[in-house]
Amino acid sequence: MEQLNLVETFSEFKEFKNIDRETMMIILEDVFKHMLTKQFGSADNFDIIVNIDKGDLEIWRNRIIVEDDAVEDENIQVPLSEAIKIEPDFEVGEELSEEIKLMDFGRREILSIRQNLISKIQEYEKNNIFLKYKEKIGEIITGEVYQVWKKEILVLDDEGIELILPKSEQIPSDFYRKGDTIRAVVSKVEMKSNTPFIILSRTSEGFLERLFEAEVPEVYDGLISIRKIVRVPGERAKIAVESYDDRIDPVGACVGMKGSRIHGIVRELKNENIDVINFTNNPSLFIQRALSPAKVSSITIDEENKKADVFMKPDQVSLAIGKGGYNIKLAGKLSGYEIDVYRDTDFDNEDVDLLEFSDEIDQWIIDELKAIGCDTARSVLDLEVKELVKRTDLEEETINEVIRILTAEFE
Repeated sequence: MEQLNLVETFSEFKEFKNIDRETMMIILEDVFKHMLTKQFGSADNFDIIVNIDKGDLEIWRNRIIVEDDAVEDENIQVPLSEAIKIEPDFEVGEELSEEIKLMDFGRREILSIRQNLISKIQEYEKNNIFLKYKEKIGEIITGEVYQVWKKEILVLDDEGIELILPKSEQIPSDFYRKGDTIRAVVSKVEMKSNTPFIILSRTSEGFLERLFEAEVPEVYDGLISIRKIVRVPGERAKIAVESYDDRIDPVGACVGMKGSRIHGIVRELKNENIDVINFTNNPSLFIQRALSPAKVSSITIDEENKKADVFMKPDQVSLAIGKGGYNIKLAGKLSGYEIDVYRDTDFDNEDVDLLEFSDEIDQWIIDELKAIGCDTARSVLDLEVKELVKRTDLEEETINEVIRILTAEFE
């Protein structure tokens, strides 16, 4: 009965743990050799025969027949008097093979074998998972949300392997429930306490790059090269592309007819705005493209300090800065230059929209001023401080600071 239970255990692991035949044979032989070494001092003279498909297990002990008074090691030698009890024709020098039954080891030893087998298989599985996902770093995987916690999400792949998506690697607007399907890129794989930890990411530049490879065949085939990607997850991203084939328009191919290709990527990234621009080695032209959709009047480049002074019409400044300052921040990261935007002096007599001061004035203050009809810098400067205090919920100190900023604009 004990042997039967142990063999059933082997079959169970073969069926549910997806271990190939050769590996299972190695694990079984290793477990039993360890047991035999512990029992007899050495396992070198034992043959272990395992038929996993049938559930058969045989252990044969091979010993050399010697004279009764010449036995030095009972594990590898057997006296002639014992050998002839098994087969009368045996002679000194011949080899005797005897089958060892599992039941001969006792219940405690069999339970120990089973536990050792479980431990070995678990160790193999963990190492196998680690090696498998180590090769998948940078690849997109699709999994199912199994558990949602405050700081991370537990995801299961199609083999039931546990993956972790930390809060820091989620797009801010991501929201998942148990059972939802999730796509992410494998960003890191490491071993902790002999357990593999597979970390996913939806905020890395690599995730966006893999999405483009999936949606744009020319990128996957290498006809279009992605030179650089920068992004603020969930808000905005800029991607520089180029093609060595003059017949291919890299930007057009990435965007697709009527945006057909890029729309799927935008939806996956929770409506993240994606600017695709042509890469160029001309820094002035590249910065101009990076600041899109704003139109630049002129650029002054300081190559030594990697700085760029960009001049544009007043109505283009807010476009260059972008919501939350993301556009100019990403343009700087993409180009590798520190970008400063200036309003062209040829347009000093024009008014300036308050939104263009969002990098200097808090948005809630701008909203408060706009609520009383002051949408531009001059509309604010035309009113006295007392009037502004009276009509808004702003303090006099705050209004004086706003006026100082706006006045400096026209000086």
